Amino acid sequence: MQNSGNPLSPYSQNERSIYPEQRVAAGGEILKGSVTWRQQALGVIFVNLATLCWATNAVLGRWLRDDIGPLTLTTLRFTVATAFFGILLRGRPAQERRYGKDKWWILGMGLAGVVGFSPLLYLGLRYSTAVHSSLIQGFSPLITALIAGLIIHEPVTRRQLAGAVVGLVGVAGLLSGGSLTFLLRLQFNPGDLILLASAVVWAFYAVFGRRVMRNRSPVAATALSNFISLPLIAAAAAFEVQHIPLNLRMETIAAIAHICVVPTIIGYWSWNRGVTTLGAGGAMVFYNTLPLYGAVLGAVLLGEPLGMFHFVFGGLIVAGGLWATLGRGQYRS
Repeated sequence: MQNSGNPLSPYSQNERSIYPEQRVAAGGEILKGSVTWRQQALGVIFVNLATLCWATNAVLGRWLRDDIGPLTLTTLRFTVATAFFGILLRGRPAQERRYGKDKWWILGMGLAGVVGFSPLLYLGLRYSTAVHSSLIQGFSPLITALIAGLIIHEPVTRRQLAGAVVGLVGVAGLLSGGSLTFLLRLQFNPGDLILLASAVVWAFYAVFGRRVMRNRSPVAATALSNFISLPLIAAAAAFEVQHIPLNLRMETIAAIAHICVVPTIIGYWSWNRGVTTLGAGGAMVFYNTLPLYGAVLGAVLLGEPLGMFHFVFGGLIVAGGLWATLGRGQYRS
């Protein structure tokens, strides 16, 4: 299949994805009307389900910091996820079970999502806080939009940029309680630099995943990227466990089991399914709902109070995401 005029373009001449909502023409133009309002709404639901699942990950990751190393925890969660998605992959068409021409994109997806992001996140949480993590991750939509434009030529609309900025304001307001003084008094530490690196790496995962899933399902993309990256993270974990021994208690085992199933299996599949419809930039706008769902879960499960600022700034996060995603016109690279 020959590429269009731009040799770096990920699109092929008259390319048609396995997903009807991803049909594109030569040169990277997504055909007008190819993504319906209902498909966009379904994509929004999937990415929000993912961030809801991930809202527990940062809290549990920090809680487990004295019981298990970041590489070991990453290996455990993705071993379970790889086995699960491997079983699902057996039911996919043979062409999806092969790496084919997408092998380098899938490798990048695995290195970013498995080898890079999770260990950096858990390592950063050993030295930083969940508040700092949420603030730093709030920059991810803007980072993703830039990387998507540079690497896979996915256009960035003004709506996406505006929605990302509005969402970032909502994140800052939600975490500070609307207090500018709180934000000015924040003191950052080396762990925050690690968390910033994790945000950049996750942006690459979203972009690589968008490219891979133009030609294959989220199940195939997730499974193949896990297969190719799990041996690398497992080898690193074998070295780490000699220096950070496991401290297994019933509470620890329960927390690890939750991370293996909810944020990893459900979260990653839902995220990748949403990206197939919304694109990398469109999906990342909703990444800012992580602290919002964290506040909601804290109120429901722990009885923590919800103030008016939660609704105001939480509304900004949701509004920014909906503005950036729903009702967008055709895309042009």
